[in-house]
Amino acid sequence: MPPWASGALVRRVPTAPDQPIDVLWLPATTPRLPFGRILLRWEKAPEAGWDVTARLGLATGDVHLATWPAAPDDWPRLVRPTLSEVTGLCSALAVATAALNHANHHAGS
Repeated sequence: MPPWASGALVRRVPTAPDQPIDVLWLPATTPRLPFGRILLRWEKAPEAGWDVTARLGLATGDVHLATWPAAPDDWPRLVRPTLSEVTGLCSALAVATAALNHANHHAGS
């Protein structure tokens, strides 16, 4: 990870395990995570593998989502199911929120 980055913002999680997770480096100066977005950080573990953490952007701030201590070198395969589930849930929540806002707007008209 570049020293200027706070982590990698997950852009897309492919369904095929042999495809890479699409990420964008997030500068350390970024004030906060966007709603529903996941930030990954990884660093070499003291003994072997990688210490991987994920944070999730919520409306009130970002929260710790998961930690995979001493994950093996193929850690993207390990974290993919969690990332896929959380991005799917966030997408569903965004659609439900938009539908509710739309219904409330029309109910008030």
